[in-house]
Amino acid sequence: MKLHTINTGLFKLDGGAMHGVVPKSMWNKVNPADENNMCSWAMRCMLIEDGDRLILIDTGMGNKQDEKFFSFFQPHGDDTLEKSIQTLGFSTDDITDVFLTHLHFDHCGGAIKRDQEKLIPAFANATYWSTETHWNSALKPNAREKASFLKENILPIQESGQLKFVEKKEGVHFTDNMAIHFVQGHTDDMMLPLINYNGTKILYCADLVPSLAHISLPWVMGYDMRPLNTLNEKETMFKTAVENNWLLYFEHDRHNECCSLVQTDRGIRHQDILKLSEL
Repeated sequence: MKLHTINTGLFKLDGGAMHGVVPKSMWNKVNPADENNMCSWAMRCMLIEDGDRLILIDTGMGNKQDEKFFSFFQPHGDDTLEKSIQTLGFSTDDITDVFLTHLHFDHCGGAIKRDQEKLIPAFANATYWSTETHWNSALKPNAREKASFLKENILPIQESGQLKFVEKKEGVHFTDNMAIHFVQGHTDDMMLPLINYNGTKILYCADLVPSLAHISLPWVMGYDMRPLNTLNEKETMFKTAVENNWLLYFEHDRHNECCSLVQTDRGIRHQDILKLSEL
């Protein structure tokens, strides 16, 4: 089994929205904003070689949208999904599974590409995984979440016949080395993979903990549908992580990739900061 970091580029989101009720005087020290109050964030995915399967977790935002869409989010940096996969010696056709933690555009946009005027799956030989509850939420979103679910990112997966649903059962195993935890604060049934890698367990945090700074419990995104759920889910997950020596893997922290946690007299805090390649 091998794990690989897949960098798909950077983008910008409003600093206030990303940090929720935390004052700018605090969050601007760790995630400095530009003149428009926008902060840069990573779209860091993961590629897992596990036996005869090549599993991609999330896909970034992709490049098929129009200029107006990209003007809102200002994608930048030299990394792309396809380039990162090719750098490892693979092609998009080698991917056997695309595991989508949830269907917000910055996590699933790269799952679909534009082929002339047609939208098709970017991974022709892969099975795409979601949950039925979350899929239905994405097709009929509430008004608050609607801008994050784009039908052009979703419907072509189903139309291709490549979509399958994960069994919704806490701790269910996707592979022998990957269990799934479900959380409800950010969106319905967001899936967090827990990967057993050479005896070390790594929690792929998706949007439960988008960055190192969000380890602090009150740092909950304004994008979350149920912020108090997120707070409670973080607290529970962190306690389990400390007790079992899990590492956290951050999808949106542009500087920090992984960390361990430690219990302190001020609560749970990060300890060692490291990269996946160092494990």
